[in-house]
Amino acid sequence: MYAIVEIAGQQFKVTKDQRVFVHRLDAEEGTTVDFDKVLLTDDKGKINVGAPAIEGAKVSAQVEKHLKGDKIIIFKKKRRKGYKKKNGHRQYLTELTIKEIKG
Repeated sequence: MYAIVEIAGQQFKVTKDQRVFVHRLDAEEGTTVDFDKVLLTDDKGKINVGAPAIEGAKVSAQVEKHLKGDKIIIFKKKRRKGYKKKNGHRQYLTELTIKEIKG
């Protein structure tokens, strides 16, 4: 069984016991969070599609830890103009483990 759920503005295809890295959530480590914006569920070939979300369906996940993603370097340059700009970014992430899919 899998579900497509919207978490922190992004859509993820999740299954039970899967680990997912999402944008930082405002929850303590070790707590359980529920997501009720489930867009699609598939249970052994039986597909249920919401318009836009499925009523009564939810995905439960446990917050494992908060971390920072890999560093991304942004480098801009225009040739023969002397223009160079270097910038970096590290995204704050939350690691979730999917515990249950109801739907």
